[in-house]
Amino acid sequence: MKAKTRATAQKLLNLYRQAHVIIGGWSAVNPIFLDEINDNVVAELQDLPTGKMLLRHIENLQNGTTPIDSIDRELLPYGGMMAGESVASINLNDAQMSALTDAIDKFIPTQQGLDIFISKPIVQRFGEEWINAIGAIIQTKSDLQEKWKSVVQTYNAYRLWDSANNIISTPLTERVRAQVQAEMPEYETYLPMFGDAGTELLNKLRNFISATN
Repeated sequence: MKAKTRATAQKLLNLYRQAHVIIGGWSAVNPIFLDEINDNVVAELQDLPTGKMLLRHIENLQNGTTPIDSIDRELLPYGGMMAGESVASINLNDAQMSALTDAIDKFIPTQQGLDIFISKPIVQRFGEEWINAIGAIIQTKSDLQEKWKSVVQTYNAYRLWDSANNIISTPLTERVRAQVQAEMPEYETYLPMFGDAGTELLNKLRNFISATN
């Protein structure tokens, strides 16, 4: 029961952090928050990073302060310069847009290509929220969508590769187990992109979290 509660809490937190890259945005994720929140999940979220912000957001939904398709600007799950504004409201001048378009067009889906892309000044401008920010900026640019999809897939693949290796090399805790279980669909999507090595790592991860302490 405890593991299920932790998995639910982590799932809600993942939805909260990724709402701006989920089809339907807040309209899609807010009903899930209301359906799945309970006293046990509340207690679990209290101890998770940004969990208290999510709880404040859910409370606003419950009492009607925040509409079901929205979120209070102060509770947006972004850090730094992104905290006070919606990613959809960011405007780039012509030179900045040209630099961003060029960076996306020239992207090469390798670790080196990803490092080069992230090091671009136009990308670094958005800090840790660069995926959400750029995704919102180019959402109406149909000519960039396929290339941008490649950027996101490559980032997620290497992120999850590193994450999986780190997880299986450290002692397993119930919190880590719950987090991995909640994120397993992502691992199952991206790790096979690394071929046999990725499939082997995915199997190791599954065995690791199913092991008893």
